[in-house]
Amino acid sequence: MPAALHPYLRFPGNAREAFEFYGAALGAQPQFATFGEFGAVPPDHPAAAAIMHGSLEVTDLIRLYVSDGIEGMSPAPLATGNNITLAIMGDDEARIRDAFARLSDGGTVQIPLDTQPWGDVYGAFTDKFGIDWQMNISAPASDE
Repeated sequence: MPAALHPYLRFPGNAREAFEFYGAALGAQPQFATFGEFGAVPPDHPAAAAIMHGSLEVTDLIRLYVSDGIEGMSPAPLATGNNITLAIMGDDEARIRDAFARLSDGGTVQIPLDTQPWGDVYGAFTDKFGIDWQMNISAPASDE
């Protein structure tokens, strides 16, 4: 997938409920992964079942992403204004790395671009205008 811009919504613990509602309304099935499944919190942590990443792919051109904002995770605390993030995702590594470098200039990097447990390269920052961004470079497809 070439680099594409997607809205990324954060909820205060009800991301699953919201995306199940949106999916039913838009005729699409949401997909979810929890903080516990990714090992981001211990299995007995209260947020283990919270949504770390969810997607709702309605069409090739309509895609929404979601997560629950949990205490101790960046960006925090969740508030109106940082509950929507612009996310650039795809496999065009040079373009996404360049966008990360240019857009984060003068801003605050919360998560430097680096390989993550799910295999992709991911990073997050707030630009100098206060807008939150995420960048995700898809891992190369396996030839298995």
